[in-house]
Amino acid sequence: MPQRFGRPGLLGTVARTAVISGTATAVSNRVNRRMSDREMNRQLSAQAQQQAQRDQAAAQAPAPPPPPAGTDRVDRLSALADLKAQGLLTDEEFATEKARILNS
Repeated sequence: MPQRFGRPGLLGTVARTAVISGTATAVSNRVNRRMSDREMNRQLSAQAQQQAQRDQAAAQAPAPPPPPAGTDRVDRLSALADLKAQGLLTDEEFATEKARILNS
């Protein structure tokens, strides 16, 4: 077959177009993947920064003061004694509830 010079034939044009198209697709995919990876890294970095700020704020926040030790128990025992005085509780029920309050 004689070698041809000049413009390529139909098959040469199709082959050249396929190579160019494949290269463009590969480059485009790589660019998109790199952009996606960068965005993911930015998001992870931002999340880590926010978590560090939350941890730091939590560490700096003062702990709430503990409730007074006996106030709640005293109130509950007083209410229990009132119920017993009104005759709504038996001695056994009173003793059971009193033990439960004192043990909590």
